[in-house]
Amino acid sequence: MTISDKTRKLLWGRAANRCAICKNELVINSTKNNDESIIGEECHIISLQSKGPRYNSDFPEKKIDSYNNLILLCRIHHKMIDDQCETYTGEILENFKKNHEKWVSEMLQISDKKPKLSKIKRIRKNVPEYLKRLSTGKEVMNLINNSYAAYLDHDDVETEQEIELLENFLQTVGDFIEFGSDFDPSLQVRISFELNQALKKLEESGFFVFGAREIQLIEDGEHEQSSKFPVAHVRVVRQTNEEIFDMKKLFHEVVKEYKDQTQ
Repeated sequence: MTISDKTRKLLWGRAANRCAICKNELVINSTKNNDESIIGEECHIISLQSKGPRYNSDFPEKKIDSYNNLILLCRIHHKMIDDQCETYTGEILENFKKNHEKWVSEMLQISDKKPKLSKIKRIRKNVPEYLKRLSTGKEVMNLINNSYAAYLDHDDVETEQEIELLENFLQTVGDFIEFGSDFDPSLQVRISFELNQALKKLEESGFFVFGAREIQLIEDGEHEQSSKFPVAHVRVVRQTNEEIFDMKKLFHEVVKEYKDQTQ
């Protein structure tokens, strides 16, 4: 007798192409110069040969190549169970096979139940058109409080002192966003004070801080629901940055234009 195609498919399929003992994959991927290599072997639990491993004269010959008498192993463990057949009895191998197929089934169920990944979605109308200057620690705290994440940016720095100033300020902002919900009110007051002092030092060194909040959506892939995901934009820029425009000057220009049109 020989192993039928149906039996072979059942054996490999239920074992998920893995050794029932070490669980290593039994097909090695092809290389640039060679085809795939099959290292799995369809091993008999009870041998047909009288001097073979685990031979049992009462075992029906017609069932030698049946699914129940076969176990899928790598070459190393095939040799091991046959060389040490007194240790690896038929009952033990049957348990190896049963437990392995149970493990495969459980892994597949876990994979099927794996939740869909959530993703962050930006809404065009919620993207800030401009950032507002933040001149006090309280203004910074109002922006970053209850924000779930932040876009932190800064202009190029030129000295070690500038590096330290920006590093300390942005680190404090980032830490508060990450751990702010764990800070008690008294600590939040102290952080607001420290941010206020940092803003003064930044301004003395030729920097302004600007910020705005953007409401993004976090989409729950598993339950197909969306919830708000507030994100803070914080940017430290040089006072000479041409992207800065004077709101007062802009206001006066708008008023003047309006008066000219109504005269």
